Amino acid sequence: MDAYKSKVEHYSKVYTAINKRYNSISILRLLSIFLCLLMVYYYIKTNETLYAGFAFLSFVGFLFLMRVHSALSFKKELTKAILKINEDEISYLKREKLSFENGIEFNDFHHPYAYDLDIFGEHSLFQNLNRTATFIGKKTLAFKLLNQFSNETILKNQEAIKELSAKIDWRQDFQSLAIVSTDTKQAYDSILFWKSSQNNSLSKVLAALSIIMPAVFFGFLTAYFITSKPILLSYLSYVFIANLIILGQSLKRIKSEIAKADNVDKIIKQYSLLVQKIESEKFESKKLNELKEQLVSKNAFASSHLKQLSELFSRMDTINNFVTAIVFNGSFLFNLHVLRALLKWKEDYSEELEKWINIIGEFEALNSLANLAYNNPGFVFPEINSDYKIEFKDLGHPLLNPNGRVGNDVVFCPQSFMILTGSNMSGKSTFLRSLGINMVLGGIGSVICASEAKMHPLPVLVSMRLSDSLADSESYFFAEIKRLKQIMDALEERPAFVLLDEILRGTNSDDKRNGTIEVVKKIIGKKAIGAIATHDIEVCLTTNEYLDILTNQCFEVEIQNNDLHFDYKLRQGICKNKSATFLMQKMGVI
Repeated sequence: MDAYKSKVEHYSKVYTAINKRYNSISILRLLSIFLCLLMVYYYIKTNETLYAGFAFLSFVGFLFLMRVHSALSFKKELTKAILKINEDEISYLKREKLSFENGIEFNDFHHPYAYDLDIFGEHSLFQNLNRTATFIGKKTLAFKLLNQFSNETILKNQEAIKELSAKIDWRQDFQSLAIVSTDTKQAYDSILFWKSSQNNSLSKVLAALSIIMPAVFFGFLTAYFITSKPILLSYLSYVFIANLIILGQSLKRIKSEIAKADNVDKIIKQYSLLVQKIESEKFESKKLNELKEQLVSKNAFASSHLKQLSELFSRMDTINNFVTAIVFNGSFLFNLHVLRALLKWKEDYSEELEKWINIIGEFEALNSLANLAYNNPGFVFPEINSDYKIEFKDLGHPLLNPNGRVGNDVVFCPQSFMILTGSNMSGKSTFLRSLGINMVLGGIGSVICASEAKMHPLPVLVSMRLSDSLADSESYFFAEIKRLKQIMDALEERPAFVLLDEILRGTNSDDKRNGTIEVVKKIIGKKAIGAIATHDIEVCLTTNEYLDILTNQCFEVEIQNNDLHFDYKLRQGICKNKSATFLMQKMGVI
């Protein structure tokens, strides 16, 4: 947190200095244009060339100050963004507020664990991790959290995340550029729509006319200045009108190229700056260098190609300005030339465009995971294996306040499946979610909430939180049966990490107990690793038949000073203490 506080102090001073200079330039800019107009007035009044010279110099000064003002405006935005980044991190670490998008749009109730493990939504894993600012960044981070990767990819991600974790200045610079881009899903979709739209080049006749007609126009214009013959002005007007007619033939095509492209030029320009930030940085890890190498096409960096595309979209947008469109196109068919260049760009680089944008998203997602590692120096990268060894030392839930978080040692070897007992509020569900979330994080290459860890990455299958689905006319019980069927079908394909919390609650106690036992037997028969939480002691007796596979563990509750005390520590054996009767007596229920 000290690093963030130091940065807030530094960038507050920088922002104040930039703001003062920005305001000074604004005043000078107004003075320069006022001086220019004043000098023009005196020139008209006196016809003195000296005043004309001062007017010209004032106008040049105004243009220069405009450029400086624009650069300062952008620098001001970036500094403000970095300042907010650090202020948000301080608030986050103090547990004051979560200022980050929660990714609720990516939630999938049919996913094997997304809803059960609170991957998306308020106070979710995604919201705690998310430091992305572009749509593709959010999409990439969501994709990572919903999928499991190969051991090779996980190890590459670990190396990349470890490197990026140490590059806090670079990460924040990158994040600030993404923030000021004001990227949206609509802009992202517009770019992909343009990329994938039909790319028929201009006809040979139209291409020839785009060169011949402007040449004829400027030929007549030059001849007029040389000869001053009025007839040439008539010819000039005919060519001007002919150019507008030619443009009219292509107007529909021009409009189709820039359809849904409002503000896209600015978004693509920011993409070019983000890509340039990647291109200019030196990386050590294999994955980051592989991503960087993909940003070179036709012996030029992707940032230059994206900058060119941004400029083309910006020029093409002049078609919507009536006066500019008439003057520029009547004289030299400006938008037709821009259209040719735009179609040529699409032909050359459209296949690369989505890849370049995806690389931005990949860096944003990796930066988010690197930020998790930076904020939690006690978290570790698990040792990855292919021997089904899963062990955690001091395992905890990564989203809990570290001051009150209780860690537990967990080993799924030699016994691979745990039957977990304990009263309500003793910590069973939190423990199961700790297992699930850390398996998800470890399966994408992130650090996990443990002091030591060995992990065989496996698909995570969970049945913990289901609800009635009125839209699908489903009861809770039927939804749970469907989830269990989904888990069994997945286990047919390959072993997985399975977490079950008090299943079959929608039936009578005998049916629930017998059904739970049969589910456990079938799951371990399919080589699943994981845990099931239950209140039914008879389910725990199943371990007697499978001593080499099943283990009983529990969370106990103690009564101290006439109050319930939970220590949230995992113990061997079956839960013995009961809290329900005591709690109801204390609260006057019975």
